[in-house]
Amino acid sequence: MCLSSAQCRAARALLAWSQDDLSSASKVAKATIANFEAGKRSPYERTLQDMKHALEGAGVVFIPENGGGAGVRLAKRAEASIDTNETETVQYEEYLENDAPPGAGG
Repeated sequence: MCLSSAQCRAARALLAWSQDDLSSASKVAKATIANFEAGKRSPYERTLQDMKHALEGAGVVFIPENGGGAGVRLAKRAEASIDTNETETVQYEEYLENDAPPGAGG
């Protein structure tokens, strides 16, 4: 199985999502989600994948069983940074005016 009921509940909690939120994001009926999380039924594999993909799209990372138990966590958010490539010239709008003398190639 690609998603356990405990992982689903934990993932929603990390995102502060209700069952309605997951239903909207995954296009899976709320009743199906509620029954799955309560352990009343196991949805089709495709339905589980739809829920998992919706949660992953919102930033959840699923941790596989590795001897310590399967789990979930939030993906590390990309921090604002400037990608600098020192071999590349960047021209800012305020410096686009050519102030070189004619014939200087600037």
